[in-house]
Amino acid sequence: MSILFELRYPTKWYTKLFTAFVALIFFAGLATLAIAGFLVYRIVKPTRTSTEINMNTFPGRPDSVQFEVPGPIGHREGWFFPGFRGAPTIILCHGYESSKGELLTLVSALQDHQYNVFVFDFAGHGANGGTTSFGYRETAELKAAMDAIAQRNDVDPASFGIWGYNLGAYVALSEAETDKRIHALILDSIYDQPAQMVRVEVSKTGLGGFPFMARAAELSFDWLNYEHRQDSALSRRLPALSGVPKLFVQASDERELGESTREMYIKSPEPRELAVLAHGNFVSLPEDEKRLYENRVVSFFLVRLPPAAGPGK
Repeated sequence: MSILFELRYPTKWYTKLFTAFVALIFFAGLATLAIAGFLVYRIVKPTRTSTEINMNTFPGRPDSVQFEVPGPIGHREGWFFPGFRGAPTIILCHGYESSKGELLTLVSALQDHQYNVFVFDFAGHGANGGTTSFGYRETAELKAAMDAIAQRNDVDPASFGIWGYNLGAYVALSEAETDKRIHALILDSIYDQPAQMVRVEVSKTGLGGFPFMARAAELSFDWLNYEHRQDSALSRRLPALSGVPKLFVQASDERELGESTREMYIKSPEPRELAVLAHGNFVSLPEDEKRLYENRVVSFFLVRLPPAAGPGK
């Protein structure tokens, strides 16, 4: 009883010191949680950029494709660029803080080789409101986009290739593990679990070095996505992709995502390839590196998913 009384009303120097230390730890923890919560809020609501094009005059004769996705704001619009009638469709999945409009040069490179190409914006990006979940909910968006394209009469409805960068790469692999319509994948700077991307973004703020800050941010993000707490890491489901060609792109200047990409490559079943590049993020590459990147993407799909018309087309 005297011990409890001393802790509650400290009179000795060492109990006062202990009480002050506990109070300091408590308030430091509260401050860390508050800052982490604010960081996560800023991270899941990225700055949105939107590109508009004139469908009547833009090269490639694109069509606007409307489709619905799960959620309160279910309406989406994407751009479909036609290739050979009955050819496979390549869907380009943009990265975090990017948008479909930033992928138009890659679209042109693929369409020039007679692929059908489709681009759209994920939630919280481009013209779309909402927040990002770094792949949990966005996987359903990719599936909805594929379902919409498969309804067209000028594509092979059972033949898709997917390219994705970080957020887009996670979504591409997540959908491919259960969707047999996907026959080729390019996965640039992929992560195994969405919380990894939160850690990457926290480190960019300069606050990742503070004790427990990154972990507190991950916990805040997990709380926001509590309904996905039972979702398994992508690497646990990789065996389902045996026989599906995969090109992993590892960027040397993105340390954590580069390491994650290499680990996913090692765990992945054949057929698989690994390309190690000096710089990541296609949309920010200088023109010469961008052209080389586009050539690598086109070459992979030409070999692994030729743009020949499907049966009966």
